[in-house]
Amino acid sequence: MKKFFKIALLVIVAIILVGTFVFLYQKSKPKVIVYELVSPEVSDLEKSTVATGKVEPRDEILIKPQISGIVDVVYKEAGQSIRKGEVIAKVKVIPELGQVNSAESRVRLAEINATQAETDYNRSQKLYKDKLISKEEFEKSEISYKQSREELQTAKDALEIIKEGITKNSASLSSTLIRSTIDGLILDVPVKAGNSVIMSNTFNDGTTIATVANMNDLIFKGKIDETEVGRLHNGMPIKLTLGALQNLTFAANLEYISPKGVEENGANQFEIKAAVIVPDTVVIRSGYSANAEIVLQRAANVLTVPEGVIEFSGDSTFVQVLTDSVPVQTFRRQPVVTGMSDGIKIEIKEGVSATDKLRGTEKKG
Repeated sequence: MKKFFKIALLVIVAIILVGTFVFLYQKSKPKVIVYELVSPEVSDLEKSTVATGKVEPRDEILIKPQISGIVDVVYKEAGQSIRKGEVIAKVKVIPELGQVNSAESRVRLAEINATQAETDYNRSQKLYKDKLISKEEFEKSEISYKQSREELQTAKDALEIIKEGITKNSASLSSTLIRSTIDGLILDVPVKAGNSVIMSNTFNDGTTIATVANMNDLIFKGKIDETEVGRLHNGMPIKLTLGALQNLTFAANLEYISPKGVEENGANQFEIKAAVIVPDTVVIRSGYSANAEIVLQRAANVLTVPEGVIEFSGDSTFVQVLTDSVPVQTFRRQPVVTGMSDGIKIEIKEGVSATDKLRGTEKKG
């Protein structure tokens, strides 16, 4: 029995030793690494950047009153089309008491002068008929009479303007009727009936009655980083994608690049503007957010490889070209001349051909 246990123990020890030897042998063997093979291919490359911004009318016209007062009636509202000269609102003048008193006093004086001039004219007319005065003296009295009547009418008009903001003789030119200065779409009417408004002057911009814009002339306004602005030039084509119309893309032409950058979040940003081409069947509203894709560089029908197969060493670039696959893969380090990259693929100008096989990523398993 003891002999049996001794033999079993020896067998177990032998198995452990053999297993250990096999494990150590397997660990000491070099691991064979197999790589994916990549073939260069001819394709087109594009390097682009994206600028964020919004679409808005080229010009938004602020309609302001030519007289201060209270909004009496608002005839239009945002979203309506309007023609040049159409009335948007009517302003009721609230006269200043001192100006009214002064104008009324001027009217009274003009009436007195007109009455006296009329009396003098009638007297001169009678004397002229009786040939008691010369024609020259009669004509002087006639001119004085006409001047006094004109002055009276002017004084009455001035009083009427102060009180009403308009005269009966110039109703079509009334400054109390606020009219659009262009054809377009009303974007905003920030006032309501009863609001006080003031006219624009040296010390005040005045109250905005409405904002009107030509929605057939739209531009994209956005910003681009200083690292890419040097590659832009006027006339470059742009592809726009709007946040509100994601299934559509619109063409645009770059027409403005700001000469001065503005620092935002630690980076210099430059404003750009592009004229948007909008089909007649599409309605775009002012302020839509948009992304502008700008193609910075193109290369057509060039030999390309995935950028991951390129090895960089200082100013030189290399690839690993397959030389043999039996019994194991072997590669030759080949210098190459690279061209433009789109961030995924890179152009190979010299060093390999479309028939070469290049070392890619390591195969798993």
